[in-house]
Amino acid sequence: MKAAFVLLFAVAPAGAAHAEEIVLKPLGEARLRYESVDQDGLPADAEALTLRVRAGVEAKAGNWSALVEGQGNLAIIDDYFDGLHGAATRPLVGDPGNIALTRAQLRYTSAAVALTAGRQRLGFDDERFVGSVGFRQNGQSFDAVRAEITPVKGVKADLAYAWSVRTIWGIDGTGARQQAVSGDNVFGNLSVATPVGKLSTFAYLVDQDEAAMQGYRLSNQSYGGRLDGTQPLGKAKLAYQLSYARQSDWHRNPNNYAADYYLADVAIDFGGPRVGVGYEILGADNGTALTSFQTPLATGFKFQGWADKFLTTPPDGVRDLYASAGWGWKAVGPLKAVTLQAVYHDYRSDRASRLYGNEINLLASAKLGKVTAAARYAHYNADTFATDTDKFWLQLDWTI
Repeated sequence: MKAAFVLLFAVAPAGAAHAEEIVLKPLGEARLRYESVDQDGLPADAEALTLRVRAGVEAKAGNWSALVEGQGNLAIIDDYFDGLHGAATRPLVGDPGNIALTRAQLRYTSAAVALTAGRQRLGFDDERFVGSVGFRQNGQSFDAVRAEITPVKGVKADLAYAWSVRTIWGIDGTGARQQAVSGDNVFGNLSVATPVGKLSTFAYLVDQDEAAMQGYRLSNQSYGGRLDGTQPLGKAKLAYQLSYARQSDWHRNPNNYAADYYLADVAIDFGGPRVGVGYEILGADNGTALTSFQTPLATGFKFQGWADKFLTTPPDGVRDLYASAGWGWKAVGPLKAVTLQAVYHDYRSDRASRLYGNEINLLASAKLGKVTAAARYAHYNADTFATDTDKFWLQLDWTI
């Protein structure tokens, strides 16, 4: 398969790239974040002040472009367990210090096709299955080849093969938290624009082909479909998402299981105020560990609450019933894109209908010039799963 993609790049029409003017675009961004965690059952709280800086350059000539980007993450206040160093006497904050080459890619684009090869970020649909884990300071990237093909307007085939996943754990990653995880990962998504929204079918084959990764038990194959659309509702706008997938073991996974995934999400935007409700199920099979629906390559922070209690799906699965309310303003004085949001989650098991707990998430954000400021809070109230946890974040993002 790798050879096929290399051949695809080789025969892509180069045009007269050598005659085109080369345009250089600098890339730069910085993020300063304070995170505190108070978690029951641990003798000390966590405090982390981290600074991430990314810099690079993109060169374009005709249909071709090349991009290189590196980053560093520095812990200014390191009173936290970063997953790799020290004892886990404080809560986990998954932002270890790091220096990394985050992207190094060659890309060809035309009206009908876009081809990308090298280290790159990948995101499919809402990133529930494959994403870049953008919230964490180090993020996730892939050594991969990708083809995005648009044969006719409204139809798109998106195919990728990744042989290495560069994780959030960085250069010191080891054991179950490796710097990179090898495997034959295959991602495919075919979408069609319809009057009711984008209808897509997908196949995500995740190959965590290393014994340190739960003895290969995170390797899985998921097949399903998704509808994502919006419709006018008087002066308001109705947005909706529906998704279903079936997952089973794959490659060297010693477990033999099958589990289902369901999502139904509806939101109404009144041009300022916005309310929504959703129900997401990551199903279970027989209650054995890692035989429930797993998404090890997802951007997990976006789903099932910001307290990160369900990044690995419990053996009995999880059902998340949530409701949200918020308000957005295009401008408030000098501030742009001002947002206030609150979300409530009720978590239960898929098997045995046990109450895991509930969670409240709060967010306030605004942009001033090239800087975006955000404050977040998460409170997880445990019942039969995990422990009570409070998390608080203050974050500043700057881009060129």
